[in-house]
Amino acid sequence: MTSIANAILALDSTAQISTVSDNPEEVIWHDGNPNGITAEQITEKQAELQTAYDNDHAHKREAEYPSIDELVVALWEGVVEERMAAVTSLEIKRQTVKAKYPK
Repeated sequence: MTSIANAILALDSTAQISTVSDNPEEVIWHDGNPNGITAEQITEKQAELQTAYDNDHAHKREAEYPSIDELVVALWEGVVEERMAAVTSLEIKRQTVKAKYPK
C-alpha cells in the first residue's frame, strides 16, 4: 500500500509531517497543515497512487524480466563463447514479459 507520507506529499510537496501509524488521523503536522488536508483526502490519494502503481507496466515487467546475472551469462556466452542460444533464449523470455505487460 502507498504510504500516508507519499500521499500527503503528492497533495502538498512542501508538507512537513511525521507518521506513527497507518492511520491518517494520527499524522503529526509540523507545519500546522496550512492547506487543510483531510484524512479523507489522504485516503483517496493513497488509493489513487496505489492504483497507478498497480497498473504500471514497468514494475510488473521488472519482477519477471531475466535477472542481471542471467543477462551477463547470456552475453558472455554470446559474445565470448560465440554460443547464441543463451542470448536467443533470454530475448524470447524478455519479449514474452513485454507482451504480457504492454505499455
